[in-house]
Amino acid sequence: MMEAKPDFTIQPSERVRTMHPQKFAMWLFMISVTMLFVAFTSAYLVKKGAGNWEFIPMPSMFLYSSIIIALSSLSMHWAYISAKRDSLFQIRFATAVTGILAVGFVSTQIIAADELVERGVHLVGNPAGSFIYILGLVHTAHLIGGMVFLTIVLVSAFKSQVHSKRLARIEICTTYWHFLGGLWLYLYIFLIYNN
Repeated sequence: MMEAKPDFTIQPSERVRTMHPQKFAMWLFMISVTMLFVAFTSAYLVKKGAGNWEFIPMPSMFLYSSIIIALSSLSMHWAYISAKRDSLFQIRFATAVTGILAVGFVSTQIIAADELVERGVHLVGNPAGSFIYILGLVHTAHLIGGMVFLTIVLVSAFKSQVHSKRLARIEICTTYWHFLGGLWLYLYIFLIYNN
């Protein structure tokens, strides 16, 4: 008597769900960036507890940076929703607005650094000032990296390559942009309450 062969076919409900490789890479990158900033903020608290700490008022531009990055997150989400609706003009417009706001964010960070220098706060010296510079600079560097990807999305939008059938690129950019916005707001609130 022959044994029945087991059926190894995958049923529809058992299909393995896969993630777009670029989305997976982006999530890994965001996790590593999160770990980096957790390390920075932990070191900040440890150093603050060790003494030799002077109170440094936050640069006023940090508030404007926070407003600008929140608005850029909204405009990027508008671009994503517009892509899902195949509204090519709105995709292009909203992505361009996000880029302009990103430039505004970087500008406010530069002005904030100038404000610190005018107060006599430098990268080397008081640990509180050093951390403010490092947190701002490292976040801005990640945002500038995001601006490169944003530019790629904008060029693709003008070539009509971003629409409801090709959402991966704009979805990745939108997720990363929301991450950057949330990260900056966390840093801003952290600095206000732990200065």
